[in-house]
Amino acid sequence: MSQPPTDSADEVIRAMHSLEHSYLLGIEGVTELWLVRHADVYDGLDDVHDPPLSARGREQATRLAQRIRRLPMAAVYASPARRAQETARALTDDVRLDARLGEAAARFTGGRLAVEEPALDIVARMRAAVDDAVAAHPAARIVMIGHGIAILNYLADVLRLVPGTLRLYPPFTGVSIVRAQGDRRAVGTLFDVSHLEAQ
Repeated sequence: MSQPPTDSADEVIRAMHSLEHSYLLGIEGVTELWLVRHADVYDGLDDVHDPPLSARGREQATRLAQRIRRLPMAAVYASPARRAQETARALTDDVRLDARLGEAAARFTGGRLAVEEPALDIVARMRAAVDDAVAAHPAARIVMIGHGIAILNYLADVLRLVPGTLRLYPPFTGVSIVRAQGDRRAVGTLFDVSHLEAQ
């Protein structure tokens, strides 16, 4: 009985490099976007309309800043919401506001969250914000501080899932990395919070 041919080491290496390149790894000219959910506001919440960070949230933002400041960043963008701005300002004083990064229109009824903005509308505005940032900062690293539902819908779109179907709870200051080049997008990380681990 004949054995199937064994792939050479060169073939395996070439195949792995090809796979990495298809996810925009190890190639020149890629923009790296860090999509980050704002820090906590709910621990001791008073202002439900535009709350500031809680004490816990300020600690989370500080830890996020310690992680991010080690890396070169071309720009930091934030939703105009106070919680996003305060999270962003822990990283830098030079924060660019973009309303398209805002949270999905929603309301709380009977202790439940009801999202009122269509998922495709959320994706369209998030995609536009990301595309404009990528065009403004080619081959650089960008941080975008936003909100859980909006980020989840955008990530679902990049992952080619139906927007609104990514069943994942977005932790505060969770970092999701998207790599971009031209019209291509690839998700590298989903809501990483290693910076919040005990030190």
